[in-house]
Amino acid sequence: MILAIDQGTTGTTCLVVDDELTIHGRGYTEVPQHFPRPGWVEHDPEEIWASVLAAAGQAVDASGATPSAIGITNQRETTVVWDRHSGEPVDRAIVWQDRRTADRCRELPAELLRERTGLVPDPYFSATKLEWLLNEHGRRDELAFGTVDTWLLWKLTGGRVHATDETNASRTLLCSLETLAWDDELLDLFGVERELLPEIRASGSDFGEGELLGMTLPIRGIAGDQQAALFAAGGAKATYGTGSFVLVESDAAAGEGVLRTAAARLADESPRRALEGAVFVTGAAVQWLRDGLGLVADAAESERLAASLPDNGGVYFVPALTGLGAPHWRPDARGTITGLTRGTTRAHLVRAALEAAAYQTADVLAAMPTPEVLRVDGGMTGNRWLMQLQADVIGLPVVVAREAEQTALGAALLALGERRASPAGERLDPSMPPDEAERLLAGWHDALRRTLL
Repeated sequence: MILAIDQGTTGTTCLVVDDELTIHGRGYTEVPQHFPRPGWVEHDPEEIWASVLAAAGQAVDASGATPSAIGITNQRETTVVWDRHSGEPVDRAIVWQDRRTADRCRELPAELLRERTGLVPDPYFSATKLEWLLNEHGRRDELAFGTVDTWLLWKLTGGRVHATDETNASRTLLCSLETLAWDDELLDLFGVERELLPEIRASGSDFGEGELLGMTLPIRGIAGDQQAALFAAGGAKATYGTGSFVLVESDAAAGEGVLRTAAARLADESPRRALEGAVFVTGAAVQWLRDGLGLVADAAESERLAASLPDNGGVYFVPALTGLGAPHWRPDARGTITGLTRGTTRAHLVRAALEAAAYQTADVLAAMPTPEVLRVDGGMTGNRWLMQLQADVIGLPVVVAREAEQTALGAALLALGERRASPAGERLDPSMPPDEAERLLAGWHDALRRTLL
């Protein structure tokens, strides 16, 4: 039995799973978010830790089993600084969504960062958050930095282990993607002393023994949430949530708008990399239709309305273009709906919003090496109509994960020390004629050009 800890932005999920990845116990606890100023998003690190204790207790109690090891996956880029001696955080954690360092990012050498880290200068990543915290609280020798995985590892081991894995390190703007080690030039750029930093290990490494709920358990796997989901999926995956993350494991150069990042690996494997595209508005569009416009009562109604139409009526919905790394997109653009006529109904608007999720994912995949199959997970995969459209517009089979919690299952697989895909659900093969898929994508790209005028 593995206790998989999935520490996310809005809450912590814990699963107790066996070596066949069957779930025997599940727990969930919300994590409060704090918004002290516009554009600022923070977590209390101790509240994160408390959520892990609570969710783990629920999962273990529900399973009636004693886990044999722990695997951890986490919200990436969120930045924590604490005192090495007391273990007390010096401030709240700065969450990946936080934008307070946007001005600083505009000053940074974009080409150097892109070449060295595979990333772009953006407040999304950890380095400018760390720089901000150090400027606020002083650069003292006794401080320690970590992303959420490192903070949890410190708490579990009572401060004996200060480490992170390659996937989380690769999201900091401080780690060379080539060497998967902290880079001196980047440390100088952000004024970060090496003594602050955790040791970097492969995702499937032994991270020491942790104390949890009165149990002493080895911690055998750590990976950032998207890389953990990729590890569970195999070579390529798309996760559909509020936004979507598309990752393809590859050593190829990144296409336009796509980021390069470390992929999770077992301790005895060679380093691995992946290409990543982030789309910030997919499920959020359906939420807007429901909560902002009142066009649908729930996600299930959106599927029924979309399927009720023979075609999209030439209507395209382009969400606000804030997808980090998304091809051709500009962060200051506003969303648009094009192709409206007197015959346009709410069903057309709903269908256009769903189609936008498939088209954005197709755009990201077009900038990456073509995989043999796309594994998908997340809430929107329950919409079978959308998943069939996704298969049609990318011209590839789409395989829906049997279990929604792919990030936690990826952590469990790392803790088991096994590289294999998690159990698959339904497979949807392309059924649309290729020329029809090309026509739909051409309409989408025309709507996209109109948005960027």
